[in-house]
Amino acid sequence: MTAQVSSLDLPLDSPFDVLVLAGRRDPNDELAKAAGAAHRVLLDIAGEPMLLRVLRTLREHPRVASLLLCSDSPQLVEQIPELANMIASHDLRLVEARETPSQSVLGGLEALAETAESGAAKRPLLLTTADHALLDRAMLDFVFTNAAESGADVLVGLVSEQVITARFPDAERTYLPFRGARYSGANLFALMTEDAKPVIEFWRRAEHDRKQPWKLVRHFGLASLVPFLLKRLDLAAAFERVSQTIGVRVEALEIPIAEAAVDVDKLEDWKLVNEILAGKVD
Repeated sequence: MTAQVSSLDLPLDSPFDVLVLAGRRDPNDELAKAAGAAHRVLLDIAGEPMLLRVLRTLREHPRVASLLLCSDSPQLVEQIPELANMIASHDLRLVEARETPSQSVLGGLEALAETAESGAAKRPLLLTTADHALLDRAMLDFVFTNAAESGADVLVGLVSEQVITARFPDAERTYLPFRGARYSGANLFALMTEDAKPVIEFWRRAEHDRKQPWKLVRHFGLASLVPFLLKRLDLAAAFERVSQTIGVRVEALEIPIAEAAVDVDKLEDWKLVNEILAGKVD
């Protein structure tokens, strides 16, 4: 892993490497078929491929030092002229997707390590996904600044149900319930130090249960499962338990932007994103 020193040592304007996951979980993607796209990441979002929107947003941010795309279909990526130009100019590097998201992340870390220059400054790593169609400068500013200030090894972006429903009262999301509040994932993760790698290994073991919170919590043992089911753990206590289990400092990063929790995972999400960008959602 190339990019990690203690986050306590990072300047607040520290640059980040970014890894974007763009692999398919299922080659028979019903959403892509319904939208008439060759690949989910190529869904039309406001007149252009979703993947292009995400990568352009990242490339244009001044704190993004290098940009990697983990794809299972590089030939489709290279058919988009702007992305082909980014690859040719070394603004974007392609790495091969692996069987699962966590394995793809490990592959991305290996690719970064292979190209690290001797003596080069160490950088933290931001993980996100190609279906994060509403990703924008404000979200990135918030994550980069707060991650550098945190002192954590890993930060997990979350958005509270209260924030989401205030903006999108009818949106359906998967929530993790904690004492006093529920949260949805934001597909934004900051790996700040070398100690972050055990979190990816833990993710590899647990990722099949990511959509079923009670199964996910089983990986932390019975002592965590019972309080979780009784909703006795607040967000801070739950992440303290995570940190103790894995042996790495993991913290939640509450993002106060509802759009950060909107990924394009189903047809309704695709329609919502296009309505937002067309100004049809107040």
